[in-house]
Amino acid sequence: TYTTDTKSREENKKTIESLYRLSVDIKKIRRLKEWVLLQDVAYVKEIAGILQEMGADETAVANILERCPEAILHTPAEINSQRALWQLVCQNEKQLIKLIEQFPESFFTTEYHENQKANILFFQELGLKNNIITRFLTSAPNIFYNPVEKNKNVIETLQRNYLSLGGSDANMKIWILKLLSQNPFILLNTSTAIQENLEFLQKNDFTDHEVLQLLSKLKGFIFQLTSTTMQKSMLFSKNVFKCSDQELKQLVLKCPALLYYSVPVLEERLEGLLKEGISVAQIRETPMVLELTTQIVQYRIKKLSALGYDIKSGTLENLNGTKKDFEVNYGKIQSKKERPIFNPVAPIHTED
Repeated sequence: TYTTDTKSREENKKTIESLYRLSVDIKKIRRLKEWVLLQDVAYVKEIAGILQEMGADETAVANILERCPEAILHTPAEINSQRALWQLVCQNEKQLIKLIEQFPESFFTTEYHENQKANILFFQELGLKNNIITRFLTSAPNIFYNPVEKNKNVIETLQRNYLSLGGSDANMKIWILKLLSQNPFILLNTSTAIQENLEFLQKNDFTDHEVLQLLSKLKGFIFQLTSTTMQKSMLFSKNVFKCSDQELKQLVLKCPALLYYSVPVLEERLEGLLKEGISVAQIRETPMVLELTTQIVQYRIKKLSALGYDIKSGTLENLNGTKKDFEVNYGKIQSKKERPIFNPVAPIHTED
């Protein structure tokens, strides 16, 4: 909505002076978004005033305007409407100003105001807690730009499929809310894409129960894939592990990453493991190790080797899991190594 043609334009002196009075780093704005300073109309004092009213101090105001200078191009009426909208899900203005400081771009995107409002009300009706909705507003703002009908459509498709796959009415709401809070970006997909991906799994002999299992394990990320990429990834795994269709299916259920990651990613991770002296048989036994990046695997192997643990002959289970899981496993191996070999119930041999 703003012109970005800067060739024949001059900076707006009034805007510069107003920003200068607020201790805003003008050089920073010139470097990143100079076009903002060239606009004929800006509402510097007014926007700063609204932020101060909400509890922002001088430093906070300057930071917000440096990070999102286009805020000054919005009218006070637009910003007040946005403020009222976000207050629907914020506990108080203190929380609101904290969010604006962290995510100014999300707050100052006012073009989709009506869609944002309709979607906030829809999510509340759906049963999402306000703290989850605020998380969406800041980390996945574009789901609010969709017309509410589009988001409703996706939710209805998920609900319909959940029931047709054998999910119960009683659990459906919890399942949907959990899926959404894990991955709000599901809403950026089309109902058709969701349908196609589920049909692909069914055609590959996954039972309804197994499809539901995969949806939950993959936190809905399966909808960001296409049947072509899933087919390629499965074929790659089948060739690497030299297994039957049934065995491949069991591997995918054990490690959905085999379905989720593209062939180049799986190839790179596999090569990284083989370079460390790990065999394909070991990987097949513990495929979840492919969920880790090559760097993480190398770091963990190095730490375990320092304790004298030989990954080539040991189990890969100790490499697996989150950072926390690994630290727990590592701690167990470490304490086992440090513990003296002493059996308290063994008879003590003393000389007569």
